[in-house]
Amino acid sequence: MRIAMLTWEYPPRIVGGLAMHVYDLSTTLARSGMDVTVITVNDQGVAEKEDLDGVKVLRVYPYDLPSRDIVNWAVQLNVAMLEKAVQTINREGPFHIIHAHDWLVAHAGRALKHSYQVPLIATIHATEYGRNNGLHNDVQRDISNIEWWLTYEAWKVICCSGYMVGELSRVFNLPRDKVVHIPNGVHAARIRDRQVPADFKNRFALPYEKIIYYVGRLVREKGVQVLIDAAFKVLSHEPDAKFVIAGTGPYENYLRNKARDMGLGDKMLFTGYISDDDRDMLYLIADVAVFPSLYEPFGIVALESMAAGTPVVVSDSGGLAEIVEHEVDGLHAITGSANSLADQLLRVLKNDILAKKLRENALQKVRTRYDWRVIAHKTIEVYETVARENRAGQREAARVLWTPSRAKRPGQRSKGVTS
Repeated sequence: MRIAMLTWEYPPRIVGGLAMHVYDLSTTLARSGMDVTVITVNDQGVAEKEDLDGVKVLRVYPYDLPSRDIVNWAVQLNVAMLEKAVQTINREGPFHIIHAHDWLVAHAGRALKHSYQVPLIATIHATEYGRNNGLHNDVQRDISNIEWWLTYEAWKVICCSGYMVGELSRVFNLPRDKVVHIPNGVHAARIRDRQVPADFKNRFALPYEKIIYYVGRLVREKGVQVLIDAAFKVLSHEPDAKFVIAGTGPYENYLRNKARDMGLGDKMLFTGYISDDDRDMLYLIADVAVFPSLYEPFGIVALESMAAGTPVVVSDSGGLAEIVEHEVDGLHAITGSANSLADQLLRVLKNDILAKKLRENALQKVRTRYDWRVIAHKTIEVYETVARENRAGQREAARVLWTPSRAKRPGQRSKGVTS
């Protein structure tokens, strides 16, 4: 089965969790026997065409025209993606499934669906409504409308959590039988088997300090401002704690200034961008990982922490509350509450028996529920179901179209009709 995946981020272009989701899904699908082509953005001067772990990756540059906003930029990207897809189809033959990831590739996905009569599947990783707790300006409303349009055009809509199933049903009024819940996954061995140099911790903390680790985009909805507010209470009870904040984003300057104004000094380190290797090694050396999101459709970083054997503290919001079971394989803090967050962090830092239990249970859960081979198998089932339903629909359409009419012989009267 030939699959075309459309995505606006794919390694080495990584903006958020979507890039690694599509990478891990596409490569696992390829190892499972699927013929996968990913069409994505090229803005870092990398190869325009390459085979990456069994996946054919085609990168395009958006049209080089002035863009008023991200909606306008996405249209220019989609035209370039559509051109590349058409060239590929003309050269290699049609795809059996088009799989679009989020609204930024909706136009190209819809055009390919109707041009080639190929089923479209959409994965919605988050909604504009959810990210902003409502729609407050024209750009947000435009994005939300495109998200709805993509879900309307899709044969099936995949989302990563039960929380997102409810959000899509509520915000877009989607029929429940159109939405499929398939969680994100993680390659536990890829993290656990990584070797950490003996002097690695020295880059981030003193040898005796206990690392509280956050990694992710620095945007309002990730809740790092709540973590900064919680830091004073944590340090009052655990002076050897050290906060390591990894990642970049539009909220970064605000967060740095907030930490400085609170006098946190060298107890809170903002690393900026970090490599995948450093990200994973920080999981392995951290004493606790924390994800205080105000809005989180899933939270793949929590899975990565669990796979590394790092105790996790998460807000009880969205998909995070589904991944982590409170006091079984992690701890929940009340969303938006700095006091609650500090209390849960201190429980891990001061209770080695609890931390050990959380680590062991988390590792077991990751291996049984969130392995990418399990996720890929569920995705293939969706592909096969949609392809089967599409073939059945085509046969039915052909039967209706070509059924001979019951034409009258010359001079024959219709029953029940009198002259």
